[in-house]
Amino acid sequence: MDRSKLVAIITGVISLLLAVGYLVLVQLLDFRGDMVPAPLSALPQGWPHIFSFSSLTHPSFF
Repeated sequence: MDRSKLVAIITGVISLLLAVGYLVLVQLLDFRGDMVPAPLSALPQGWPHIFSFSSLTHPSFF
C-alpha cells in the first residue's frame, strides 16, 4: 500500500469519527428537552439599556 492510500484511509477514518461524534453530541443536546429562556427576573437591572439601539448610535461610555 503506497503512502497516498494510507493517508486517504487515515483521513477518512478521522472524518467518520468526527461525524459520529458530532451526531452523538447533537443527540445528547437534543435529549435534554426544550430550550426554555431564562426568566426576566434573573437578568440584571438595566440590561435593556445595554442592548438598546440608542446606545449603539450614541455610546454613553465616553
